[in-house]
Amino acid sequence: MSTREKCMELICSVPEYKIGYVLAYLQGLTADEAEDDAFCEELYQSYLNDPEKGKYISLEDLASDLGVKL
Repeated sequence: MSTREKCMELICSVPEYKIGYVLAYLQGLTADEAEDDAFCEELYQSYLNDPEKGKYISLEDLASDLGVKL
């Protein structure tokens, strides 16, 4: 039995409630790393160029903006 066949047999024995974990893992294994790296680089560059970076507000101001009473 090939490795692929063994994997398929194991997948068939996984309980339905765990299939989502198997799917997520398999998607991670088959992801295009170059595309993922490009996406991460874009996020990083966006962060570096963010004009709001380094600006902070007080907890009280944040709570007020969110409509939360402290």
